[in-house]
Amino acid sequence: MAAAQGQFSDPSDGAEGTDSAERNSVPPAFRLAVEALRTARLRPEIEVDAARPPQRLAPHAYALEAAVVDDGEDLADGRLVLLHDPAGHEAWQGTFRLVTLVRAELEPEMAADPLLPEVCWSWLTGALEARGLSYGEPSGTVTRAGSHYFGGLGDRRPATQIEIRASWTPRAGRDGVPDTATHLAAWCDLLCQIAGLPPAGPAGVAECAAGVVSLPQRRGPHAP
Repeated sequence: MAAAQGQFSDPSDGAEGTDSAERNSVPPAFRLAVEALRTARLRPEIEVDAARPPQRLAPHAYALEAAVVDDGEDLADGRLVLLHDPAGHEAWQGTFRLVTLVRAELEPEMAADPLLPEVCWSWLTGALEARGLSYGEPSGTVTRAGSHYFGGLGDRRPATQIEIRASWTPRAGRDGVPDTATHLAAWCDLLCQIAGLPPAGPAGVAECAAGVVSLPQRRGPHAP
């Protein structure tokens, strides 16, 4: 099982090893939320790496990149960013915000499903709800993009990539800290579902909408 790793963006360039005064400027609630992400236990198919967090979206940020890897093949990948503004943010309706990008390459026959964007969005909300998470202000987009190859690349099959960009506000507990470890687990459920992996168990991948199953395993996403 993989343990999540990552880094702070506060207060300078996002690297570990800042002096104690700088590190003490990180709010305790944010530090606890990040520690929960760092120590989360994930499915063995999930590979997690540190990522440089954004610098201007919030006073404090933490980022992870993950990929679903099966038999050495990347089936889906994504990025999850935890934002924190101790003063609160009107658009978030809270002090924390989770922002994500998830993408996977589809076989052409799956990409042709006209309901695919709605289904993929329901996988995100379903993953959060299946874990019993409380959240608000969800927003995002589901984009389906196709590529056809010509000339020297003409022997490649047409490819279609699905991309989910989303954000939501994790509700904080009485201590002011959201259950970020469970939000990360739900996000990994989404990654595994879009990759076509079967559920891990009762607390694993969220159930699909009625009549819809996980996508079959397929080629991994091309590097951008």
